[in-house]
Amino acid sequence: MNPLGALYFLPFSSPVCIVVLQSRENGKRNTCQACDCGRCGGWSCYGCSSASSVRRSSDHHVRTRCIGMEMEMEMEMEMEMEMEMETGLTHGEGADVSFANCGMPYFVGGTIENRDQLTVVSAAQLKNWFNIDVRTLSDVRNIDLTAKKVTVFDFATQREYEEPFTHLVISTGAAPKRPCVPGHDLPHCHVLRNLSDMDKIMGEVNRIAASQDPKTKRAVVVGAGFVGLELADNLMQRGIPTTVVEMLNQVFPPVDKEIAKRVEREVRNSGVQLLLGETVEAVEKTSSDGNILVKLNKAQEPIPCGLVIFSVGVVPESSLAKNAGLEIGPRGGIVVDEFMRCKTADAIYTNVYAVGDVVQTKDFVTKNPTQVPLAGPANRQARIAANNVFGRPCTYRGTQSTAIVRVFNATCGITGCSEMALKRQNIPYETAFIYPLHHAEYFPGATFMLIKICFDPATGKLLGAQVVGEEGVDKRVDVFSTSIQAGFTVEDLCDLELAYAPQFGSAKDPANYVGFVAAGIRNGDQKFIKMEEFLEINTEENKERPLVIDMRQKWERIETGSIPGAINLTMDELRKRHTELPKDRKIVVHCRQGQRAYFAYRFLAAHGYDAVNLAGGFAAFANFSDPVPVDK
Repeated sequence: MNPLGALYFLPFSSPVCIVVLQSRENGKRNTCQACDCGRCGGWSCYGCSSASSVRRSSDHHVRTRCIGMEMEMEMEMEMEMEMEMETGLTHGEGADVSFANCGMPYFVGGTIENRDQLTVVSAAQLKNWFNIDVRTLSDVRNIDLTAKKVTVFDFATQREYEEPFTHLVISTGAAPKRPCVPGHDLPHCHVLRNLSDMDKIMGEVNRIAASQDPKTKRAVVVGAGFVGLELADNLMQRGIPTTVVEMLNQVFPPVDKEIAKRVEREVRNSGVQLLLGETVEAVEKTSSDGNILVKLNKAQEPIPCGLVIFSVGVVPESSLAKNAGLEIGPRGGIVVDEFMRCKTADAIYTNVYAVGDVVQTKDFVTKNPTQVPLAGPANRQARIAANNVFGRPCTYRGTQSTAIVRVFNATCGITGCSEMALKRQNIPYETAFIYPLHHAEYFPGATFMLIKICFDPATGKLLGAQVVGEEGVDKRVDVFSTSIQAGFTVEDLCDLELAYAPQFGSAKDPANYVGFVAAGIRNGDQKFIKMEEFLEINTEENKERPLVIDMRQKWERIETGSIPGAINLTMDELRKRHTELPKDRKIVVHCRQGQRAYFAYRFLAAHGYDAVNLAGGFAAFANFSDPVPVDK
């Protein structure tokens, strides 16, 4: 049995389109779009931009307006049940049709105070607004593709029945993983998938927040991905000491180390105990006091706590589709074509679609198969499937994996491919780094951000971007995301005309500036050495250790420290004293952000020195290693 419990029924003529939503609850019967706007032939009008009266006929159920918005919204509703909600409820667990799962960590932390604010839409509202037949607490147990019918079990009436369809949309979502370790299902061990899970976690949080027992008053979050660290942030906001256990050696697995290090430092500085490269071996009860012990692989001492939340990813709930004979990808996702149509090894079903967390799509950048659980792609897939169901051909471009998260005072965003992803797929790339201020330096409140882009060295085409900082991250990520969709090159970034006022950006926006750096690399204007390579060669044991020149002012070095072994020369001093420098030794120049080091590199290269610029400058070094103090 597959507990897929929500159905949406969308009649668009006398036949019926069934949307099978995530697991466990919701369903919808939708009406056709009949109107008399004069442009749509009486129904399914997507071109009219104004509301009009609706014609009722004996052949069609009544829609509300001619503009097609409702048609798409119906399909987007199930996606909000899937991507924004991440999944429906297990059979019998309430009747929430659509809710904002992205807001659940913030309800736990108290930022969102009213639980009702998380409810996107109710079954009654769907019925009243769109005449959609939402069947909650209904378990779809079988799909018969040949007979075009589904078998449904109604938990309320305890009866099983069959429902025919002309079109079927599968939106069953993904289920959270639990590590296969002893005790993972003990009381006080939870996952966060739906409102029911959230309510249980809130009960635990309220209990341990009021406790005076230090063994009880601690939470352990397993997994340092986006949701795991959001939970850690919000648990700390509730005054609950929190430990985060992550199997990998960095937080936020999708991003590169340079970006992850900045977030890691913020997490540690905010008081979270962060254990990287560590795994949970077992969870055990301690005694009748209700506490539990989390045993780790490397740590000698287990962690006593009152709450464990597993946040280690999701797996597609595709067993219903698999049992029906549909093609499933290697990671468990339903394989679909560009029209979101399902298929078998031999044929494509023109009347069976799948959308959301449960599907395998293609990566927009690499064109390779991928599976990414994000709300934006899910909503687009739902709209595209709806268009195709109602006869308007529409294709899905692919998933670009654009995401953003805020943890304490750090915001981290990514779009397109990371360096790790490109390297793993053997795709040629080059990178560029900058550490700019998010707006004009002279305007109060400017903070630093790190921007890293990946691009094709042959064509200059932008392949991916990552940004981390306190402010202004979302704006730049969106610029890069749009640029990737448009097929822009790094040279195109140089020419973007972006909104400017000193409180919002700079006349040369960071998005422009990273384009300048990347274009300079392609043109041979400067050579860089990456941080990993620099750290390997800048050791006392290395007989060919480079000469490191710090181009910053002395007060900056005193304030932040220095790279070990670096000498200090400002730009005007370099011009006067460059003849003292060796020409038979590699020289690595750096400054705070890169601009002064660029000037120094150009000067040294013009005078015949073997010079390179340190990618990311001192700010990148401080992410990876400890600076040495500088005497006043």
